[in-house]
Amino acid sequence: MPGAQVAEDARVGAGTTVWELAQIREHAVLGEDCVIGRGAYVGPGVRMGSRTKLQNHALVYEPARLGEGVFVGPAVVLTNDRNPRSVGADGALKRAGDWEAVGVTVADGASLGARSVCVAPVRVGCWAMVAAGAVVTADVPDFALVAGVPARRIGWVGRAGVRLTEREPGVWECPETGDLFDEGLDVLVPRP
Repeated sequence: MPGAQVAEDARVGAGTTVWELAQIREHAVLGEDCVIGRGAYVGPGVRMGSRTKLQNHALVYEPARLGEGVFVGPAVVLTNDRNPRSVGADGALKRAGDWEAVGVTVADGASLGARSVCVAPVRVGCWAMVAAGAVVTADVPDFALVAGVPARRIGWVGRAGVRLTEREPGVWECPETGDLFDEGLDVLVPRP
């Protein structure tokens, strides 16, 4: 859209929309049918799968990797620095080569609620859901529902994004789809 900044060497898939004031940096790769909201930022070399949505003012810093069908809510931040400082111990201004970027990985189908923050390096599992305002400081298992500061698992969700109900001990069901899941040690596995 007019007013968006897309680097010449960024690859933007067919059907992807980049709204005004969004910035897509060098070497970023966006899949097909993505939506990049107003004022969103996608750092150099970031990779996003198809049908991924970044809502307004989401910040995705390199070297983040987002799978297919990922939802990133408004004002979400994916960080990339374990020890952020503007200056080194000697007081000199730090430059790009003075630190090593670490990334956040968000697996297929996962959702990050509004204003949540993922502190790199972490992985958010397939179809997991991070509640609005949560601060993720540890890996999130597939299908987990996490909330709080720091984020902790408070339940499970299915592919429909609906909280699962425990049908019997260790067996979870999606009230919307009827899909069944078996729970192990902090792991949820869909039944075939």
